[in-house]
Amino acid sequence: MAVTIRRLAKGDRAAWEGLYAGYAEFYRVTQTPEMQACVWGWIFDPAHETEALVAEDAGGRLLGLAHFRAFARPLSASTGGFLDDLFVTPEARGQAVADALIAAVADEGRARGWTVIRWITAEDNYRARAVYDRLAERTKWVTYDIRL
Repeated sequence: MAVTIRRLAKGDRAAWEGLYAGYAEFYRVTQTPEMQACVWGWIFDPAHETEALVAEDAGGRLLGLAHFRAFARPLSASTGGFLDDLFVTPEARGQAVADALIAAVADEGRARGWTVIRWITAEDNYRARAVYDRLAERTKWVTYDIRL
């Protein structure tokens, strides 16, 4: 399948909302229209760190999204990139769309001098983890949250 990776455009809102709703549903997260509007605003606010890439097929249909941002790495005195959200439509899975999105985020990082691209996923997200295990090094770090 021919896939083009490009920046999210303002005309993509309806398709992006469908992808983002699919992502939220996958992780069983309730997402309101206000939440989507907030994230959409972040993506197009030059003062906010959140950025977005999308995967598009030859017919112009969006197949996936990647939300990412820079993060400071004080211990190494460097900047890395954090891949916050990655989603590929169920019908496009297994066709290297996730690979292309991750590669595009890595290319962005290289161009900006970032030292790492990092992300987390659910322990039971086996299909995605098979892709991630092929493309990246699994770290030894354990994640903790304090809910505020």
